[in-house]
Amino acid sequence: MSEMKIGVILGSVREIRRGGRAAKWLMPQLEKLGGAEYELLDLRDYPLPFFDESNSPEGLQRNYTNEVARKWSTKIDAMDGFIIVTPEYNHGIPGVLKNALDWLYLEWNKKPVGFVSYAPGAVGGARGIEQLRQNVIELQMAPMREALHISNVLDVLDEEGNLLKGHSNEKLAVTVSELLWWTKALKNARSGGNGE
Repeated sequence: MSEMKIGVILGSVREIRRGGRAAKWLMPQLEKLGGAEYELLDLRDYPLPFFDESNSPEGLQRNYTNEVARKWSTKIDAMDGFIIVTPEYNHGIPGVLKNALDWLYLEWNKKPVGFVSYAPGAVGGARGIEQLRQNVIELQMAPMREALHISNVLDVLDEEGNLLKGHSNEKLAVTVSELLWWTKALKNARSGGNGE
């Protein structure tokens, strides 16, 4: 089986965002854990307009008129699984992340997704992830049961992504282990079960 590719989607585009800290910590940890090739997919690099095509993404069959959407489609299509890093906004996810999910359909199908959330409160973005799980199920993705919720991110990670306290590294290892199992299984199934 060829090396698995995991896209790490940074789901906020705010000028001052705590997700940058999370990504600076997360990417080196993922490299240490191994098991796949990990690529950071920052939504700032894919400035998608609100979805405005004449048909649904499923109906469009990857034939998008928007150039950024075509770039986004190609990148997502090439991935075998995902980790979504997101803040929690008003008990939900950022609109820009929901829009990035809504632009595509076939590209997401039958791929697993894990979650890293962050928020200032005690639940660390868990309510946003619960909403996100419903969204990805509709896209025929396989959401992982395990997730990493970072409460009070400013106290846990510094500007350079150094872990200041907590057990985030251990929790991440559990989350990634589950994700890699599902990524391998679903990649094999998508290829017809022949392991290629």
